[in-house]
Amino acid sequence: MSQKTVLITGASRGIGRACALAFARAGYAVAGCCHKRTDLLDSLSEELTALGTPHLLLSGELADSAFSAAFVNRAAERFGHLDVIINNAGVSHIGLLTDMTDTMWDNVLSSNLSSAFYCCRAAIPHLLKNRDRRNHAPEEPCGIILNVSSVWGCSGASCEAAYSASKAGLNALTESLAKELAPSGIAVNALACGVIDTDMNRSFSEEERAALREAIPANRFASPDEVAKALLLLSQMPAYLTGQVIRFDGGFL
Repeated sequence: MSQKTVLITGASRGIGRACALAFARAGYAVAGCCHKRTDLLDSLSEELTALGTPHLLLSGELADSAFSAAFVNRAAERFGHLDVIINNAGVSHIGLLTDMTDTMWDNVLSSNLSSAFYCCRAAIPHLLKNRDRRNHAPEEPCGIILNVSSVWGCSGASCEAAYSASKAGLNALTESLAKELAPSGIAVNALACGVIDTDMNRSFSEEERAALREAIPANRFASPDEVAKALLLLSQMPAYLTGQVIRFDGGFL
């Protein structure tokens, strides 16, 4: 029971996979899920096994509230408790708003925003139990929720209206939920990422990637490992750090 548990959505690749390995190396048990890439979950399981990390990896649709709740509850049952929730799962869509179908819009909003709501709703009762299980100092959070957001949730992007709207909603959810849960000792923060070198951004042409790089004062994309390191550090902060949307963008905005 002394080993902490992290729950990560979208854990098969990119930021989610980097988080699973970073938290595993920090001594956490890992619960992770993804939508379809069970082959990548299998390879992640091999890496976690090599690290000696207890883990539970599932595949399913997080936009389905029943699966989200089942995943959270199975993780809590498997490890006895939950400590850190990382809402990372998400999709992007690039195109004119007038060309978006209802299905496209609903997919982005449900994948990026509703899934985080479902996981938070299911996880909060488990996080609250930590207050009774632990005799912790006021500055030590009894639970932590970290939402992986985007700078486009802080300043909308052209041709990414649905993505920007979903991340702006995630930022507002972060700030609102932080106020709701602060009296219970649960910290809620978001990391608003800039351009991260993941599959989502590798779809751009070399010319587009070069233009993006030139617009970033740091003159480079961040790696998923850097995002994971930042999230691990946020998980170690006092409970008084809550309700923050922290930009991680190399000075982009």
